[in-house]
Amino acid sequence: MIGDNLALPFETEVLGIPVTVEGIDISAPEEIVVICRRGTKRQKIGILHLPLPKVVPAGAEWIEAYRRWTHHG
Repeated sequence: MIGDNLALPFETEVLGIPVTVEGIDISAPEEIVVICRRGTKRQKIGILHLPLPKVVPAGAEWIEAYRRWTHHG
């Protein structure tokens, strides 16, 4: 549901550095990750640890729902 509803790409900051979130994937241990880009570098970050921007993108409520579900699951 997150992949179908989250408006990509969007800008946020990771460790104080601006990045572009440009995709969603599933990691080997079945964790949802986002693909972040800064310049020519790309890195996957667990969606549970992704800081959202102040103006959240459309579909960000699915990230919040997933966070609640994993916290209570």
